[in-house]
Amino acid sequence: MSDVAIVGIGIHPFGRHDLTGMEQGEVAVRGALADAGIGWPDVQYAFGGSDAAGKADTMVSTLGLTGVPFINVANGCATGGSALIAADAAIRSGQHDLGIVIGFDKHPRGAFNTDPGEHGIGAWYGQTGLMVTTQFFGMKIQRYLHDHDLKAGVLATIAEKAFRNGARNPMAWRRKEMTADEIAAAPMISHPLTQYMYCSPGEGAVALVLCRADRARAYTDKPVFLQGVAFRSRRYGSFEVFSPWTAIDRADPPTVEASRAAFAAAGVAPSEVDVAQIQDTETGAELMHMAETGLCAHGEQEELITTGATAIEGWLPVNTDGGCIANGEPIGASGLRQVHENVLQLRGAAGEHQVPGDPRVGFTHVYGAPGISACTVLTR
Repeated sequence: MSDVAIVGIGIHPFGRHDLTGMEQGEVAVRGALADAGIGWPDVQYAFGGSDAAGKADTMVSTLGLTGVPFINVANGCATGGSALIAADAAIRSGQHDLGIVIGFDKHPRGAFNTDPGEHGIGAWYGQTGLMVTTQFFGMKIQRYLHDHDLKAGVLATIAEKAFRNGARNPMAWRRKEMTADEIAAAPMISHPLTQYMYCSPGEGAVALVLCRADRARAYTDKPVFLQGVAFRSRRYGSFEVFSPWTAIDRADPPTVEASRAAFAAAGVAPSEVDVAQIQDTETGAELMHMAETGLCAHGEQEELITTGATAIEGWLPVNTDGGCIANGEPIGASGLRQVHENVLQLRGAAGEHQVPGDPRVGFTHVYGAPGISACTVLTR
C-alpha cells in the first residue's frame, strides 16, 4: 500500500465570471499540472465533479484525448471531498502512481433550488418551505445555541472573521471586510441568521495532482502528505439537511465519525492541528462543526471565537481563506478549495492570509446534504 502526496495545486478565482464552469475547471487543471511540472499526457487517471456546470470527464476534449480513465463524481456539497477520497484510494491501492482530482461549478444566482423527490422526500416538504436550506440551518443552530448555552452574537463574530480573512485572499469572492455590528444588523433570513451569515452559491474551480508519496520529490520540493481521509453518511437519529423528521433517539452527526476516522488513519490528534478549514455554509455550521470535528468541546466555541483563537493569528486558525462565507459555494469545488488552502498554508505560501509560525498539520472538513461528511488530515 502506497502513501499519498499532493504535489500540484491549481485554482480559478471564486465569484462570478464570464467563463463557463468547465472553462474554469480547465484553468485550475492547467495550473495544477504546471505546479507539479507535468503535462496532461502524464496523468494516469482523473476524478472530477460538478453539480451544475457539466460532466467533468468531457474536459478531455480541450485538455487532450489521451485515453485517461476519467470518472465523474457527484455527492452534493461533498462532491470535491468524495472525488479526493476516490483519487486517494487509486494510489493507496497501488493501482496508479500519479493522478488528478478536479472540482468546479457555476450556479445561477439565488438560493439552491432542489427537488424533494431527488432526496426521497414527498412534495409536501418543499411546499412547506423546508427545502429552502436557510430555514433548516436556522432551526438547527437555534437548538444548538439553546442546548449549549451559547449567545447568538457569536454568529456575527464568525462572519466578521470570514470577511476579514477573505479580504486577504486574492482568490476569494467577497473581499470587503464587515463588522460584526453590520452583519448582525443585516436583513434577517432565518432567525438567528442574517443575510451575511450565509454563503452564496457561486463559481470557481480547484484541481490537485496526487502521486505516490515516495515519488513526491520528483515533482516538488514541498510535498504535502495526505495522511488521513475519511467519508461518512448519516446514521439513524442524527439531524441533517433535508431530514423530514427527528427521531426520539439522537445519534452523532456523520462529521463526528468522519473526523475520528481521518485522525485515526493519520495517527494525529485534533490537538495537533495547526490550521483547519471547516464547512461554513452559514456561521452556525462553523460553530457546530468545530466541536463535531473534535477541535474543541461543545460549548467552548464562544470563548475561542471571541478571544481570537480562531483568527489567522490565533492558536487554532479556522477558515483562513474566508471559508464559504467569503468564497461562496460552487458545490463541486468547495471541498477541494479547503485542501488547496491547507497545502498553501503548509507550504508557507499563503501570502497575506498565511498563519504565523511553522504549520505542519492541516485539517479539512466538508459537509453536504443529505448528511454526508468528508475529512482530511494533511502533513508535511
